Amino acid sequence: MFYREAGDFKTSYAKDSQTFPIKFDRWRYYLVLAVAFLVIPFIINDYWANAVFLPFLIYAIAAIGLNILTGYAGQVSLGTGGFMAVGAYATYKLTTAFPDINIAIHIFLAGGITAAVVTLFGLPSLRIKGFYLAVATLAAQFFLVWLFNKVSWFYNYSASGQINMPEREVFGVLVTGPNTQAWATYLFCLVFVVFAGVVARNMTRGSLGRRWMSIRDMDIAAEIIGVNPLTAKLSAFAISGFFVGISGALFFSVYLGAVEVGEAFGINKSFLVLFMIIIGGLGSIFGSFAGAAFMVLLPVLLKNVLVGGMGWDTALAAHLEFVIVGALIIIFLIAEPHGLAQLWRVAKEKLRLWPFPH
Repeated sequence: MFYREAGDFKTSYAKDSQTFPIKFDRWRYYLVLAVAFLVIPFIINDYWANAVFLPFLIYAIAAIGLNILTGYAGQVSLGTGGFMAVGAYATYKLTTAFPDINIAIHIFLAGGITAAVVTLFGLPSLRIKGFYLAVATLAAQFFLVWLFNKVSWFYNYSASGQINMPEREVFGVLVTGPNTQAWATYLFCLVFVVFAGVVARNMTRGSLGRRWMSIRDMDIAAEIIGVNPLTAKLSAFAISGFFVGISGALFFSVYLGAVEVGEAFGINKSFLVLFMIIIGGLGSIFGSFAGAAFMVLLPVLLKNVLVGGMGWDTALAAHLEFVIVGALIIIFLIAEPHGLAQLWRVAKEKLRLWPFPH
């Protein structure tokens, strides 16, 4: 009744293999895009932009990048915060060195620079994996934070060590700096999110995604059947780094405006993005969005309900957030390793057969 395939015929292989082969899913996708582009910009305010929408959009891109590397290719990474810092500092250097070039081009270039850096740190994955690879990427996290702190060239020899984003416009509208409007920054980030989601979805469903998953499931068998582990692993690191770099660039330039690398891109940032894909679902683009939404909305909900509504202490609500997230990670890892994305898939399967028993 609510979710049916009856009468939804496919007349070609291309239609059968499209991203959303069921008509209901396609219309739901178009409806979400229509609301995102045509409704939210007219009702959004500064609070909703800074507390919910901008963090969600930016973290969703980072989660997509990490999910490609860890969820699809099986390469564990704990250096996401440091790699986001590469995108942020690359954007800062490009913006100050070439002020006349569009900020969107700088952000894409920062993603490319981050891809190169992440690929360099991904070279050990050709010889090590699992826990040892996680330690190697964790070392990259600490090294990059130390590098950006100690080498003053990265922050243009500023006495404070802080980088500040200058004002930049896109089509005559400010998208960075202190005088931006909520709808402008929201739409600017939304365009990058749609780009990341569409590209990642098509990559993971194509031959490249199948090579990643074969390496993840059994790398020796994948190599026997002709999958080159060198290109498969390094391509996963590069594409993951590209998306993570874009998220770091947006996090600095559009959301924060001024950062100190140790505070904004520390190890907590790496764990935050990792928790997003664990709760949302490893190996799922939808899971990246679901995990980002959960991790962004949970503290907002607790703050408004417990602190604002019930008068709880702010520190107590923050500690409760850690307890909830930790418990959910344990529950999902034991009971449902594929996270919220799998729960969504199961719900859709039940709707397809409702009211008959599953």
